Amino acid sequence: MSSALCWGVPLSAHSVFVMGTQYYDGRENAHTDYPVTDLLQMMGHASRPLLDNSSKCVILCHAPRKEYYKFLYEAPAQQHQMLPLQKSHRFGTAAASQNKLPTSSSPLRIIENKQDAVDYLTWTFMYRRLTQNPNYYNLQGVSHRHLSDHLSELVENTLNDLEASKCITTEDGMDLSPLNLGMIASYYYISCTTIERFSSCLTSKTKMKGLLEILASASEYANLPIRPGEEEVLRRLINHQRFSFENPRFTDPHVKANALLQAHFSRQHVGGNLSLDQREVLLYATRLLQAMVDVISSNGWLTLALLAIEVSQMVTQEMEDDERRELLQMSDLQLVDIAKFCNRFPNIDLSYELIDSENMRAGEHVTLQVTLERDLEGKTEVGPVDAPRYPKAKDEGWWLVVGDTKSNQLLAIKRVSLQRKAKVKLEFAAPTEAAEKTYTSYFMCDSYLAAEKTVAESKLIFVYFFHEPTVDH
Repeated sequence: MSSALCWGVPLSAHSVFVMGTQYYDGRENAHTDYPVTDLLQMMGHASRPLLDNSSKCVILCHAPRKEYYKFLYEAPAQQHQMLPLQKSHRFGTAAASQNKLPTSSSPLRIIENKQDAVDYLTWTFMYRRLTQNPNYYNLQGVSHRHLSDHLSELVENTLNDLEASKCITTEDGMDLSPLNLGMIASYYYISCTTIERFSSCLTSKTKMKGLLEILASASEYANLPIRPGEEEVLRRLINHQRFSFENPRFTDPHVKANALLQAHFSRQHVGGNLSLDQREVLLYATRLLQAMVDVISSNGWLTLALLAIEVSQMVTQEMEDDERRELLQMSDLQLVDIAKFCNRFPNIDLSYELIDSENMRAGEHVTLQVTLERDLEGKTEVGPVDAPRYPKAKDEGWWLVVGDTKSNQLLAIKRVSLQRKAKVKLEFAAPTEAAEKTYTSYFMCDSYLAAEKTVAESKLIFVYFFHEPTVDH
């Protein structure tokens, strides 16, 4: 089997042979050593404690590397290193998160200033290794001053990157405050560079093709492996997708992510290592799309928000609109699957009322209360989504959206978790001038395609007149 399968195949044997310790890295156009963790995982498959008293692992490697790999028989001295992207992600999450993170000054504080960031690093394994192997970290010495200067420089450079990404802001040169993008990245635990890319690349006119390209450009996909011979496989895969690629570079992991997403939507089979890569792409995509919806709603773009929600449905159900229309003739086995799916499909009643509707004034806030009630049809709980092609069990998620379709303005959006019954309040600003307005309410699932069309009264058109503001106001 290939090396990547050492993590995904639950097989064991008396003997394991590792046929070489390097792999081809298409991005670098060079052969690179396997990570030590991969080698240890391969060795671990030589283990059948119920059948054998001992096991064997034979590692075949280039002769000059034989001496190096002897450390596998001993406990190696481990080093810890935070790459720039990792530092930005950790600090950005800690600065924006409402969760409590330990610092030396107070065990239950979040990072509120630069000193907290330095203190946070003193709790890491990297800090323990600085004095043990200073050359590895380019330290000139191990005195308290050397350590302090090194950590301060590390923090300063990382926070500057976060500020440039519009994830945090620095006040008085010391205190840190999270910005909207930073809080989104922290909540969904995604890279700050990813959230910056979403913010800078998405526009109100972005279409499906552009949205998929922006999604695939996320930093989370940068480490997708490019294996020997995959360029030709990806070339054939790309040629059969709905959306074209402009001058694709087949050693680019982001191009690979886009191709695997589109292959998933069109239900095109990919096997071997590509199926494992596709699983990773899909698992990231769900979280990335949720963050993307938040970025879009921050800009008030209604049409694009609805499009991103539809892509989330496609990721879960592995189908595009065109394929749905073609499924007209089905076998008995397919009909059984449809019956199972229909029994799980959500049946939800939706009603709404405008709070204090008689006294709505132009320029003030409007409160819309939505009541949601699910018919469980005898079941006691909802259970996971019926999505046999999604890599793992997934619970439903819903978005409640209010928007003006004429102006493409998103007025309010809230993510909702629904079991049997829920009441949700949405607040949005009334127009600044008195007028008659028609707004649309959408209740959309993140997992079921077209669920918003089958929910009773899912699209509610409410027309009301905003009065002139009173003199007191």
